[in-house]
Amino acid sequence: MALQVLYQDDLNPGVDAEVADRFLRARLRSPDLIEFARSLVAGVRRNHDELDLMLGRTADNWSLQRMVATDRNVLRLGAFEILYTDTPDRVAINEAVDLAKRYGTAQSGPFVNGILDKFLVHHRGGDSEDAS
Repeated sequence: MALQVLYQDDLNPGVDAEVADRFLRARLRSPDLIEFARSLVAGVRRNHDELDLMLGRTADNWSLQRMVATDRNVLRLGAFEILYTDTPDRVAINEAVDLAKRYGTAQSGPFVNGILDKFLVHHRGGDSEDAS
């Protein structure tokens, strides 16, 4: 659900934030899930420029604007989780890859995996084999 809100933000940046919150409340019945989704959306929104800059440096030969919108937002979400949450890095990458496979193109899963793996190595100093 957080990805869907971020996708909406990306394609329609002027939409009122309350619309997104109503969407999360309607789709996620559990207060814990609603709060988790809100925290992801708020975090990506708050750190949007920084995430895009870091991802742009990581994605050789790809500008974020050239990427498919779903891939771009999955990458933002994954990068946010790696940098700012307690989600284990490998779990964040695996979840991002699963989202990319579900909502993106046939190439989205490997594309997202490759960029987030490289992102992890550059920004955490992690071992690329451990990240995959």
